[in-house]
Amino acid sequence: MSDSGKVTITNRIVSEQGVARETAHRALKMRLETIAVHAGAEIDPVTGALAPPLHLSTTFEHGPAAEAIHEFLYIREKNPTQSRLEAAFRDLEGGASALVFSSGMAAATALVQALAPDSHVVFSDDLYIDVRNLVRDFLPLWHVESTTADLSDAQALRKAIRPNTKLVWIETPSNPLMKVLDISAIANAAHQAGAQLVVDNTFASPILQRPLALGADVVLHSTTKYCGGHSDVQGGCLVVKSRELLDKLFHVRAILGAVASPFNSWLILRGLRSLPCRMERHSANAAAVAAALSASPRVDAVYYPGLPSHAGHEIARRQMKHFGGMLSFLVRGTREDTLRVASRVKLFVNATSLGGVESLIEHRASSEGKASNAPPNLLRLSIGLEHPDDLIEDLLQALC
Repeated sequence: MSDSGKVTITNRIVSEQGVARETAHRALKMRLETIAVHAGAEIDPVTGALAPPLHLSTTFEHGPAAEAIHEFLYIREKNPTQSRLEAAFRDLEGGASALVFSSGMAAATALVQALAPDSHVVFSDDLYIDVRNLVRDFLPLWHVESTTADLSDAQALRKAIRPNTKLVWIETPSNPLMKVLDISAIANAAHQAGAQLVVDNTFASPILQRPLALGADVVLHSTTKYCGGHSDVQGGCLVVKSRELLDKLFHVRAILGAVASPFNSWLILRGLRSLPCRMERHSANAAAVAAALSASPRVDAVYYPGLPSHAGHEIARRQMKHFGGMLSFLVRGTREDTLRVASRVKLFVNATSLGGVESLIEHRASSEGKASNAPPNLLRLSIGLEHPDDLIEDLLQALC
């Protein structure tokens, strides 16, 4: 036997061992912390490398009749690094399948583009600004109808649902008011009407909240945020239960082109490995900051689901492992007073986005523009991994 033949057989054996190892991992009842480390992390069958390889190739060898002899054909359809990331999200969220995208908005848009014309979607009333812009500027062009409602009210949801309602779409906790919605109750109401429930899980991450286990049908993430975790990569993800929906979403992504790049997929996969530890620290820090702000005479209100005073605290306690690293608060005073606080911070950075290791502060009404629903005296905080006492001292001196 030639040396090349020996290598081929050896590689096949190693590959089969890698598949067996991955199958064994999935069969185990592993906890999320363990899944985050090992999901999509089968050992490289060629080199034995523990770090996942980065496949930058845009095209892959196929047979003379375009047979996918290596599973992959062209990068816009799928690529090996992206497939690893999708396997990781599938396991972390407990779904049947996952698809990753070039951004969170690309993932959100694909969901709407997979709907038939004249479909109807019910949206919760506190949503990420660009989802609201998507609803306003593009859904009418695609002949998709929509209704926005306060979905903390069961009656409001029932009134909003129509015979052609296909999706109910919620964020919990929401951006920027940190509203908490009962995923199980809303899922039941949606299913009774023949609709599917989409949960934007970006603020909670897969570690703090698993909507599919609570009855949701689709989970959406902007992986730019906590999943990447270092403010250096953009991406999005959808995790689904339905094979039929997966096929539709795959077609949308392949044709319209919002595929995740291999390098971004690799960075987000690396970010997932430390996600459980980071989310614990983000949550602990945010809880300390929220408590300190609640005691300040310069603050009118603090919106953080970990506070017993929060309207959704009991629901959050039931469906979340920890309460997350995001909070917002109302400065006692005017818009100008609020901007003055944002201008006086020394450790917090005035910047948009969230979920990185550094703490950010943002005046959401200014950031979101004319379409904003945020109160003029609201500041949103993304609490990072610094020592909480330093963060508290910075905010309190800015409030003086």
